[in-house]
Amino acid sequence: MDAEGDFAGDYGTPEQEIPDTGLPGVDWESCMTMNKTWGWKSADNEWKSDALLIRNLIDIASKGGNYLLNVGPTHEGLIPAPSIERLHAMGDWLFVYEESIYGSDASPFEKPDWGRFTQKEGQIFAHVFEWPEDGTLRIPLMDGRPYKSIQVIDCCEDLPWEIRGDDAFISLPLEAPNSIATVVKLEY
Repeated sequence: MDAEGDFAGDYGTPEQEIPDTGLPGVDWESCMTMNKTWGWKSADNEWKSDALLIRNLIDIASKGGNYLLNVGPTHEGLIPAPSIERLHAMGDWLFVYEESIYGSDASPFEKPDWGRFTQKEGQIFAHVFEWPEDGTLRIPLMDGRPYKSIQVIDCCEDLPWEIRGDDAFISLPLEAPNSIATVVKLEY
């Protein structure tokens, strides 16, 4: 991508950044490292946290992009233990919440302060990074329609909620089931 935002080919690949609004109308991926450098460097021990990598994945998916995550083998051809640990953490999170990421589309809503949204046909997924202190999550209605069901994936039965104006106000469990990103699934 050049300074004007034009691409040489048919796919955008920003490196080491996630565009604020994604790249609407363009297939794109964000190419990033797990630490500070590309490939493997024995002196680079500034590894990104599991939480940051998982939240990057969610942020990119919420903008319609793909996460191209660099993993560099050592000079012996081995994947470094810190990379393996982080990939396992990402895999563990995806095992529970995969439906909110795989095959999802960009968010239909503005970015909320507490997390991100993804969507699929008939479903909205609210990825909650910051659990609300008052236990209430406010989510816009999809096209003004009430939701059929709202639940925390892997945790609870349908959650109680009410419509006020153009928003659903959802009563959440007292504690987040996942400290990195809990996903609330809304069906409409």
